[in-house]
Amino acid sequence: MADISSERVAERKRCSPFINFFGRILKEKPLGTVGGVITLILLLVGIFADFLAPYGMNETHIEDMLAAPSSKYLLGADNLGRDILTRVIYGARISVIVGLAASSIATVLSLIIGMMSGFLGSKFDLLVQRFVDTTMCIPQIILMMILISVIGPGIWQVTVVLGLMWGIIGSRIIRSAVISVREKIYIRAAKSIGCPTPRIIMSHILPNILAPTIVLFTTRVPNVILIEASLSFLGFGIPPPAPSWGSMLGGVGRDYMLQAPWIVFWPGLVLALVVYGINIFGDAVRDIVDPRLKGGVGRYGMRVSQEDKRAKVKSESKVLK
Repeated sequence: MADISSERVAERKRCSPFINFFGRILKEKPLGTVGGVITLILLLVGIFADFLAPYGMNETHIEDMLAAPSSKYLLGADNLGRDILTRVIYGARISVIVGLAASSIATVLSLIIGMMSGFLGSKFDLLVQRFVDTTMCIPQIILMMILISVIGPGIWQVTVVLGLMWGIIGSRIIRSAVISVREKIYIRAAKSIGCPTPRIIMSHILPNILAPTIVLFTTRVPNVILIEASLSFLGFGIPPPAPSWGSMLGGVGRDYMLQAPWIVFWPGLVLALVVYGINIFGDAVRDIVDPRLKGGVGRYGMRVSQEDKRAKVKSESKVLK
C-alpha cells in the first residue's frame, strides 16, 4: 500500500503544474470553478467583442429609441436607439483592459515598494510606510476623483490612477511577506557569503512570495473593475460614448430607468455577476496556491489526497503490528 501511495504522489509530481492546479479547482472548489467559467467568459467576450456584437458600438437607430427587449434587440435599446447587448459586450472589453492592466501595474508597483521596504528596513522602511499610511488615510474614491480631474478622464488615465493607488496600498501585504522571509537561514547565509542585495531579492525573496503576490493580483482585478464602474457612474471615469458599465448605469440611465428599466438592469446584472465570479475564483486560487491555508503543503501539485493518507496510515499500522 505504501508503494502504491508513493507511486500516486510521484505521478502527480510528474504532471504539469497547470493540470494539477485546474484539476484541484474542478475537484475541490466547485464554486471556484463557476467563478473561473465566468472569468473565462468575460475574457473571451472582451477579446472577441467585434465578432460577437450584433451592431456597432455606437450605432444608433432613432426610430427604436427605448425599444423593449425583442428579437431585434435581445436586451432592448437605450435612449438613442443603441443596442444594449452590443454595449454590454463592448463594456466587457473595457473591463478586461482596465482590470488586467491596472491590476498588473498595481502588482508590479506593490512588489517593488514592498520588497525594497521589507528587505532594507531601517529609516527607508519607516519613510515609505508613513507615505503608505498617508495614502490609506485618504478616502480612495475621493483621491482618485481628484487625480482624474487633474489629468483628465480616459481609459488609460483611469488605468494608471487605479494601478498607482492599489499598488501603493497593496505594498503593505508584500512587505509583510518579505519580512517573514528575510529572517530565514538561507537569506542570512546568502548575506554572509557576500551575495549582492539585488540577487538576494530576485533569487531568494521573490520566488518565496509568489503565493501572496498571485493572491494579491486575483483580488485586485474585481476591485479595479468595481472602482472603474463607480468612477464612470460618477462621471470621473471613462467618458461617453465609450460603453463602460458604470457610465451606462449613471447619467442617461438614471433619467430613463423608470421608463425603460432594461437600460440599467442588464449592465448592473452583468457587473454584479462578473465581480462575484472573479471574487470566488480568486478565493479558490488563494486556497490552493497559498501554502499557509488549510489543504496546502507548500506546492499545489504535491498535495497528498485523503486516500493516500489513509493508505499510508494503514501500512504503518501493519508494520507496527
